[in-house]
Amino acid sequence: MNNRSFILLVFHFESLLTFSVLKSIYMNISFAKKLLAAVIVSSTLVSFSHKADRANFSGGWALNEGKSDFGQRGARFATKTIKVDQKSDAIAITRTTPSFQGGDDVTTTETLGFDGKEVQSEGFGGSVRKSALKWATDEKSFSISSTTTGERNGQAFSFSGTDTWTLGDGGKSLLVTSVRTTQQGEVTTKAAYDKQ
Repeated sequence: MNNRSFILLVFHFESLLTFSVLKSIYMNISFAKKLLAAVIVSSTLVSFSHKADRANFSGGWALNEGKSDFGQRGARFATKTIKVDQKSDAIAITRTTPSFQGGDDVTTTETLGFDGKEVQSEGFGGSVRKSALKWATDEKSFSISSTTTGERNGQAFSFSGTDTWTLGDGGKSLLVTSVRTTQQGEVTTKAAYDKQ
């Protein structure tokens, strides 16, 4: 084999080797791009489907005494209507409740963020209510933990509670299960509401 043939053979071999290496690099980059795109698309779909699954409590709700359970205290001071305005990061709840003194109904509005931070609002008779909202893991229900303090007839009072909100009948009914801890002990009630 002469020098010229040897040089041509080496050049041809180097060209084939360079082409194979470049092709392999190109294929790996192409695969990496496809893999990255698949990861981005699937994570985007998961985040959108996750938010779409959160229950929406927005609307007007009227008390259904026949489906409720207030125990011995009865429905006399139960919240009669609820109006809910739910956004992506917070919920505004307006409650209309009979007055303790027998006068006009009392309407209060409370706006709770989905970040779990405690908010303070005015309760009945000038009382102070501190509340925080927490979604259930499946985001089909949420709980509002609260502490209310105030004074009535010269006596200080304080009670804490948890209200768990759950939708039923395909979003046509609402059940608010309340557990209150007072000086007299623990009381559980269930208030059922129909969507208006």
